[in-house]
Amino acid sequence: MPLPFSKLFPFRRKPKAAAGATAGPMPVGRQGEELARRHLERHGYRIIACNYRVRFGEIDLIAEEGETLVFIEVKTRTGPTHGHPLEAVTPAKQRQLARVALEYLSRERGERPVRFDVVAVLLNTSGPPRIEIIRNAFELPAGM
Repeated sequence: MPLPFSKLFPFRRKPKAAAGATAGPMPVGRQGEELARRHLERHGYRIIACNYRVRFGEIDLIAEEGETLVFIEVKTRTGPTHGHPLEAVTPAKQRQLARVALEYLSRERGERPVRFDVVAVLLNTSGPPRIEIIRNAFELPAGM
């Protein structure tokens, strides 16, 4: 009788985590997105999508504020060593966000005002996080 596979290859596999279980602390970026989402909701935004992804990029949050559709990039920092989070939204990043937004808009019916916001989250070890909403942080790049 042949030996079972586990006897032929006696290595130990890590057990799979149960559904809903976490392997450790939430990554900084995800933590910032969650803090930003809750902060935006407290300030009247209605979140309609999180981590909207297409083949060429992702938008962290899509929300409505009144009649305006808002595409939101969240940037999180744990300290000042990498500069202000807004500095990470470079012209190249703006073009990528705009392409994803245009893809989203191509699937939506009707027209309404659109804007791009950035939420800067600074996680402090000595106190509560600082969250800043930069409304209309950039315009749709020319030629798009």
